[in-house]
Amino acid sequence: MTAPVSLRRGVAWLFAGSAGEQLLSFAFGIVLARLLAPEAFGMLLTIQVFTGIAGFVAGGGMGQALVRAKAPTKQDYDVVFTLQLLVGCAIYAFFFAIAPWLARWYDEPVYTDLLRLSALSFVIRPLVNMPSNLLYREMRFKAQTAANVATLVVSSAVSIGLAWRGDGVWALVWGGLAGSLFQAAVLARLAHWRPGLSAEFRRAGDMARYGLLVSSNDLVDYAKSKANIFILSQSLGPQSVGLFNKSESLARMPFSFVSGSVYKVAFRALAAEQDNLDKCRYVFQRSVALVAVYGTPFYVGLHWVAGPLVRGVYGPHWLPAAAPLEILIFAWPFWLVANLCGAVAAAKDRLGRELQIQMINLAITAAAVIVALPWGIAGVAWAMVVAAVPSALLMWRLAASVLELRLADTLRALGPALALNLPLAAALALADHLAPPALRAHDLLYVATLGGLGACVYLGAMLLLPLAELAGERERLLRLLRRGAPART
Repeated sequence: MTAPVSLRRGVAWLFAGSAGEQLLSFAFGIVLARLLAPEAFGMLLTIQVFTGIAGFVAGGGMGQALVRAKAPTKQDYDVVFTLQLLVGCAIYAFFFAIAPWLARWYDEPVYTDLLRLSALSFVIRPLVNMPSNLLYREMRFKAQTAANVATLVVSSAVSIGLAWRGDGVWALVWGGLAGSLFQAAVLARLAHWRPGLSAEFRRAGDMARYGLLVSSNDLVDYAKSKANIFILSQSLGPQSVGLFNKSESLARMPFSFVSGSVYKVAFRALAAEQDNLDKCRYVFQRSVALVAVYGTPFYVGLHWVAGPLVRGVYGPHWLPAAAPLEILIFAWPFWLVANLCGAVAAAKDRLGRELQIQMINLAITAAAVIVALPWGIAGVAWAMVVAAVPSALLMWRLAASVLELRLADTLRALGPALALNLPLAAALALADHLAPPALRAHDLLYVATLGGLGACVYLGAMLLLPLAELAGERERLLRLLRRGAPART
């Protein structure tokens, strides 16, 4: 199978799965948002700031080292599983001990039991990581997709049932644990993996070094992404945390299912072709182009429908989340570039330099959020956009030095997305200007109308504009349209 075909097929499965997960998560999130108050989400997010940091220590980055390794053995998997299990148990014991202190710090007694229950996920996590890494290495993205979607359904069903019963924030915690146990069982069966223990830790030397760099980068990146939540929880309270998180989750949704899907395949393809500079350069440039083409229209659309979308879907009490959502869409191109450059750094073992960049950006993010606090959650949103710029620029410089890229090459890869989204933006601006008051009065109808119009305009632009870089995409769309057209009698 050629590199372009392998890349496309892997991306297709991950994109389909990620899109399905995002749509299901969006639908389940609507139900939970109507059953639970913003404070419930804010309390869980406050806990997750701490458990999330420990999560990167628990994984140790060694799972990704197994994916990147040229020929790992069964004993390598057993050593990594043993290490992850020992670390997971130690982390659980740590959180169990400090839970009362955290509850006193926030002056919220419920945090004691909430943290202790949430921390059980660290004991389960190795049972999820190992079969998942095995499927990832084998590029069995179809199996991963099926397992992830099924897990989301189980987890959300448990949460919704408990929320309906009136269990509040506990519904979210129990749902997450139920989903983790189900996911561990399903992935183990799909990967034909059985837990094995091994104390030959000396075998993990190289993987531990690489894994430490991976987890260090992930840890700093996580701290950067959660700096706003931590600062908000200390200053503006749980309600602001819940509202901002809702806007950030919506803003990152297209990024997650488009860029996140491409990242995984690009990393595996780049790792497999570590010594072939031309192929690596092709994979990176093609990944940037695909993500930009398929992700940007969502952000263009959000500019016009953010308010009606939030109010119509989640209810009027969530409307304050619309303002930061409208702001966060401007971070999209910087998220895109930084994310895919990260795949290059991981595949080419430049994680030490990436860690330096992440630490710089963590400091910038925290400082920007603190400065923006007087302007509330809208100010915090602008701080996140500003902080995304130096991160993207520094990560691009790193990837460019590894792949011997020119700035013109990357700008050229972004060109088709720009050409397609200019007519889309013009069409949506005109439609919004001409929309009658009767249409504006119905939030979801307005969102559906502009969304349908935008999809038609974008599809038409892809088919009609003579963009040589998208010739292959145009042919695939035409085949899909012909296949879906009714047969003539």
